[in-house]
Amino acid sequence: MVFICRHSSSSPATAVGSASRTMALRSEHFTVYVALCFLLVALCTVTVRASGGSGSKVLSLLQPYDFLYYSGVRAYYGEEWAKAAELLEKSIQTKEALLRTRRQCHDDCVASGTKAFNKLDSEEGSMWDLWALDWIQQKAECLRFCIGRSVAPTGQLPVSNDIEYEFNTRNPYNFLQVTYYKLEKLKKAASAAHTYFVANPSHLEMRNNIEKYRRMEGVTEDDFQDRETEKHWVLYDAAMQHEASSDWLQAAEKWRACVNETLWRIDECRVQCEVSPQLLPEDRGVDGVDGAFEKAAALSLSLLSCRQSCVTQVATRTGRISAQEDFLPTQLEHLHIAQFKSGDVSGALQTLRSFLLFYPNDRDSLDNLQLYYETLGGDAESHGIHPAQEIAKYVNQSLQEKSLLYFGVENLNFTFTDPDLWTPEDVVPESLRENWRAEKQVINEKIKEGDQTEEVDDSGFYAGGSVPQVGVTITMDDDALNGTNRVVLDGVMTEKECDKILQLATVAASLGDGYRGRRSPHTPHETFEGLTILRAVKLSQDGLVDQSDTRLLHELGERVRTLLHSYFRSPSGLFISFTHLVCRSATTGEQEGRMDLSHPVHVDNCLLEPETKQCWREPPAFIHRDLSAILYLNDNFDGGELFFTERDAKTVTARVKPSCGRLVGFSSGPVNPHGVTAVTRGRRCALALWFTKEKLYRDMEREEAEALWAADGQSALKKDEEEEEKEGGATAGRNARSHAPKERSRGRNAVTGRKDEL
Repeated sequence: MVFICRHSSSSPATAVGSASRTMALRSEHFTVYVALCFLLVALCTVTVRASGGSGSKVLSLLQPYDFLYYSGVRAYYGEEWAKAAELLEKSIQTKEALLRTRRQCHDDCVASGTKAFNKLDSEEGSMWDLWALDWIQQKAECLRFCIGRSVAPTGQLPVSNDIEYEFNTRNPYNFLQVTYYKLEKLKKAASAAHTYFVANPSHLEMRNNIEKYRRMEGVTEDDFQDRETEKHWVLYDAAMQHEASSDWLQAAEKWRACVNETLWRIDECRVQCEVSPQLLPEDRGVDGVDGAFEKAAALSLSLLSCRQSCVTQVATRTGRISAQEDFLPTQLEHLHIAQFKSGDVSGALQTLRSFLLFYPNDRDSLDNLQLYYETLGGDAESHGIHPAQEIAKYVNQSLQEKSLLYFGVENLNFTFTDPDLWTPEDVVPESLRENWRAEKQVINEKIKEGDQTEEVDDSGFYAGGSVPQVGVTITMDDDALNGTNRVVLDGVMTEKECDKILQLATVAASLGDGYRGRRSPHTPHETFEGLTILRAVKLSQDGLVDQSDTRLLHELGERVRTLLHSYFRSPSGLFISFTHLVCRSATTGEQEGRMDLSHPVHVDNCLLEPETKQCWREPPAFIHRDLSAILYLNDNFDGGELFFTERDAKTVTARVKPSCGRLVGFSSGPVNPHGVTAVTRGRRCALALWFTKEKLYRDMEREEAEALWAADGQSALKKDEEEEEKEGGATAGRNARSHAPKERSRGRNAVTGRKDEL
């Protein structure tokens, strides 16, 4: 039987932040009501027995998704591919439908038993215990009927920890990608592979499979869709991108949507804590010595702890182990700044007041509050703006739950780990505060220590090698660039060569190349054009561009590879991963007062989070890139300087001004965040190149272009393949594979698809 206990709006109010003992004893009726509520949950079975009906009705109910999953796995190992695909897809769909059904029943049963509950505080309240039982039973009956009419009895049983692990790590998609490959449904296979890889970014075989799918005919980039995308993270990333581009109006819109979606996600998780089958804690089973109230209290504390853990679940990106600390307050900080910079002072004030609910003594926020008082014309007007209602509700409810939980820790031997850094001290009982302060100090010291940790580049490159080309000079090294594995070389190209490639870009580069045709992918104040080697070769075969210019474009990649392979003393083979001739042009009449960047600060092989100073090596980042290079073609424009920063994306450590034949090379990892300042006049062109130590990720388009030349009887400047094979044969101790995030040991063997390597 499934029960839910909710606090009614008519229940006795409890002051937030009061001592936990006072809170627990505030209302005798409320306290015993809570005990009775969870006592019934503890003493009743968790299975809803279905009422009688025809066999067809039973078959139409939701079946156990764990049974469907295991049936699909058996079909997979039996190589019954069509059956496996059907059952695995059905297991995913059934789990989603079960969660929706529970949520819907929760909402439908909110009003059940309200009449009985309202009598608790009336003249009939002398029988409050019976009215509480009446309310609970009506609520239970409603949920039992609602869930029972949609879910089969076996489908209501709790699944095992193994099954929860399988679905949390998206293992059904591991099986599905091979299944669809066998069925020759490559688009579905690519989507399943990508969905699994997002949650398992260190899974080498799946990464290899994805690269193979990319090369298969009929598969496009649009097919690599995450089927379990979490909307709040999509909004979070979009808001960060708008913020990095100084598009404050769009940033504010995305941050506001992100806050709302985060609150909805947390609420959804909390509902599932209430409606899902509940078991007694292991140390308080039916054979224990605890009485009814102790057992009810233990179960109620478990439920409250589950609710509190929801913020951690929502703040943890798929594929990561740790949650982002202060997830909701951090969003409010960003929203506040975006609203202020976009001119929405009233909105910024409301958001600031909302943030102060979490950190009421934050000095910077209090100073800003005083500034808003003055900006809005005095206290009378500004005091009329209150915190957002949904934030106030969230904070009040969370603090009330924390008070009850800490009371359980102090008096009932309950174990609770507070997920929030913002919990005020007065919520913690005095007997626990000393340990609580010590734990908080340790956390703060770790955060501070992390901020001061010196960057270490584990790329395997070591700057300072020779420069094997006559006329090329080292203009800036690590010391001059204030970083690690950075270099500026001059004299890599002649003026004549720069002119030839500039002319090629003028004739052949297309708007939005590499960005699905978006002519202004980074800023509305500039247009972006690009050209790949393969497209240049095809145009030359059609007689639209000079073939010698195309061959020069190809040769420049090899020239840069040779220089950087030597200077950075790469212990293994270095392969060109991608070559892109790119130009950024300032649009006419839209440059005055620009505060944005031509290209926001980023890292080439991981996802940079400036606020946490973390860089996550996982898709959609190009995690196989090991070395980056930019070969400049001109300097007759304003702006467009390359700059390096710390991981905060704000502290600039070095700047490089473009000029013809100037090459900038650097390792692609988190020690080298970089961006490009706004191009405010003219056209800035450069050849962007990326290199990898793994031959698997070499530029296949480059080889296709070479094959086209070979078919025409022309020779492409290319190293002997046997020599490259020899260079690539020795695997460095730290290569691209070792950069993948380490997974926490799971302590058991999960069901895995051994055929996931295509």
